[in-house]
Amino acid sequence: MTTSPVERAADQFVTALAQWRVERGMTKKQLAARMGFDPSYVSHVEGRRHKPTEDFARRAEAVLAAGGVIWQRFQEYDELRHARGPVLHRDPPVPVQWMPPGTGLIVEQEIAELTYVNGAYRCRIRRALYNAGVEPVTRYLVKIAVDRYPHDPAGSNRHHRRHPLSFEEMDLKAVAGEGDAAEPMQWRLKLDRDASKEVWLLFANDHGQFPLYPGERTTIDYAYSVGEEKWGQWFQRAVRLPTRNLTVRLDFPVEFEPQVWGVETSLAAEVPVRTPLERHNDDHRAVFEWSTDAPLLNARYRLEWRFRGQNAPRSGDEGAPKPELNGHDHDHDHDGGHELRASQRMRGIGIVQRGADLLRQRARHFQLPREELGARDAVAVLRSTLDRLEAVHDFSKGVGLSAPQIGLAVAAAIVRPAERGAEPVVLLNPRVVDESGETDEQYEGCLSFFDYRGLVLRPLRVDVEHARYDGTRMITSFERAMARLVSHEIDHLEGRLYVDRMAPDAALVPVEEYGQTGRPWSY
Repeated sequence: MTTSPVERAADQFVTALAQWRVERGMTKKQLAARMGFDPSYVSHVEGRRHKPTEDFARRAEAVLAAGGVIWQRFQEYDELRHARGPVLHRDPPVPVQWMPPGTGLIVEQEIAELTYVNGAYRCRIRRALYNAGVEPVTRYLVKIAVDRYPHDPAGSNRHHRRHPLSFEEMDLKAVAGEGDAAEPMQWRLKLDRDASKEVWLLFANDHGQFPLYPGERTTIDYAYSVGEEKWGQWFQRAVRLPTRNLTVRLDFPVEFEPQVWGVETSLAAEVPVRTPLERHNDDHRAVFEWSTDAPLLNARYRLEWRFRGQNAPRSGDEGAPKPELNGHDHDHDHDGGHELRASQRMRGIGIVQRGADLLRQRARHFQLPREELGARDAVAVLRSTLDRLEAVHDFSKGVGLSAPQIGLAVAAAIVRPAERGAEPVVLLNPRVVDESGETDEQYEGCLSFFDYRGLVLRPLRVDVEHARYDGTRMITSFERAMARLVSHEIDHLEGRLYVDRMAPDAALVPVEEYGQTGRPWSY
């Protein structure tokens, strides 16, 4: 039997993957865990039951450090799959984790601490550096950004325009070296914006320069302060240099009753951090610590929290200024009563409405197949709720519903296409693994925020990895209207609303002024 060029290229990718996995002494299960995939996923790819995706190939290359071989095999397969013609150009391979070409600095350890004291956050970053390059290092770039209301971009932008971050309040201090040998570091401004700053920390001071020469090690230690009125309740670390170990600590008063969780963003995926946070109390302080070895380049690790104590500062969402809407707060009950009836109908059906904590929390993934019964129960409730919804409203654009919207904090959703009689698509533990570069803007509504519509930019195609009840995983490609509907529901499972994706200057439109009700999206 003859095989097609695409099949041969897929086989070559799988062969390279298996060879490098064995070379690194890793089982399929171990590789899947390091890559952040379901334990059975590598088996499915190596068994040719799943086709490789770009996300999968990049993660495999980075974890196995195959010198670009795995990434090259995927590029060859991907170009043939999309019939792009002869392979004339390829993206550069993912670099080896610890010694990427052209990179002089390696972070051997980073310890990032955030402490709340007397109405302000004090951030201290300590990095142990090694110059693995061939040139002396004379400066180090530091990026500082705040976002008071991360779930309300427009409100946050307005807030920071009125209350810009200033170097005077930050009191930035930096030293290089340790103990008696530590030298103060001067700094030079690179970027100055209302909510973000970039500065070069210089290996120099009034006494002269002290470059970090090839083969040498040092520690840089810098700290700055930001008032609670400007700092949102999140702390993110971005891996911009090869890093051997990353540790993050949060230090809050016990009386605030803090609750902390973490997420990892890498390429197209966003998942809970893979190791648990540890907590201990120390003299009326609650200290949370999280660590990871060999974090992937370009990954982002974000810790978020909320305070439940009565005397604690309010969270970013609770204190967020609302987007302006014709001079009114968008949660105001207007005189006509039409918008109020729309949201009341949804609430009466059992749809959780905007403002509930559940809509801002990441849904828990099912442990399948062990939790198959619970997953089936959640989907059954979603289906029955959808039936009730369609009895009171004509969803001409299609409709989706996520478990958090019916009070269940689990990663399940269903999406029904616009075509009448179409069977809903069931999504369990979904995540977007690829998307098209082509996008379009359309107005979206939300069952949890049904009084308004907002213009949202989304890709015209998304590839979504999701689970079956037996725990096996599959990838489904959705286009146009279904891509928009599916992306909207996955956002719900990650604690986002469509307003988070609107342009900062975009206004919400009251449903009675929205002129496209009863019509499908146009393409």
